[in-house]
Amino acid sequence: MAATKYEFRIRGRLSEPVLERFDSLESELERVETILHGPIRDQAELHRIIERVQNLGLELIEVRRLPD
Repeated sequence: MAATKYEFRIRGRLSEPVLERFDSLESELERVETILHGPIRDQAELHRIIERVQNLGLELIEVRRLPD
């Protein structure tokens, strides 16, 4: 089963140490938010990433599945 690509938008610009916590995802720093994106293997992995965002006290703005 192929992985599905997702995008996560997080309020604020994340520091390098925080970005390292999401090492399986690529990052783009925008002016007021950070965009993380990459392949997610299954729902369990998706939920782990969302839980990591919450545990770090970050504000998740949007999660969306990217077209194949």
